Amino acid sequence: MKKVPPVKLVPLIAILALTTNARCLAQTKDVLDARVLETLQQFNVIDPQHAILETKAAGILIFPQVSKGGIALASGYGEGVLEIPGKPLEYYSIASASVGLTAGVGAYSEVIMFMTAEALDQFRHSKGWSLSADSGIAVMSTGAAKAYEGGATRKPVLVFVFGEKGLIADLSLQGSKINKIVK
Repeated sequence: MKKVPPVKLVPLIAILALTTNARCLAQTKDVLDARVLETLQQFNVIDPQHAILETKAAGILIFPQVSKGGIALASGYGEGVLEIPGKPLEYYSIASASVGLTAGVGAYSEVIMFMTAEALDQFRHSKGWSLSADSGIAVMSTGAAKAYEGGATRKPVLVFVFGEKGLIADLSLQGSKINKIVK
């Protein structure tokens, strides 16, 4: 039996990661709602300032788990809920693909706060909203309360990534697309 060199397995593993059917990861509405509540509770335990920011937000998009993996070519997927003053409103998926120095498999939680009605409306009326290094988005360090006192919280969109699990060399938000889904 001929041994396959590990270098030749890299493209095969990457293609498998990119072609995994996202529907197999889909959750029921009730399960997702429960996981969102649990994620928000964990988020507020990290830093009590989060609850204050939540009361100021026009809307909050919560992804309890975003899974990401691959070698050189990576993909990620998660499902979440947009809440407007504490009530589930709409369901969304986040998907990403990247090429580069990504290696491993991991998962994390993500909370996106729309701090202005305009930012929330722009998000809700877009098709395939992208997270990028846009000047209107601030990626916040969870648990860094001093950062909340600065100008970062004045941005229209605040993104929090926390609860990282697994081992992955890249957890960037670049290239992530968020789309509305029906539950």
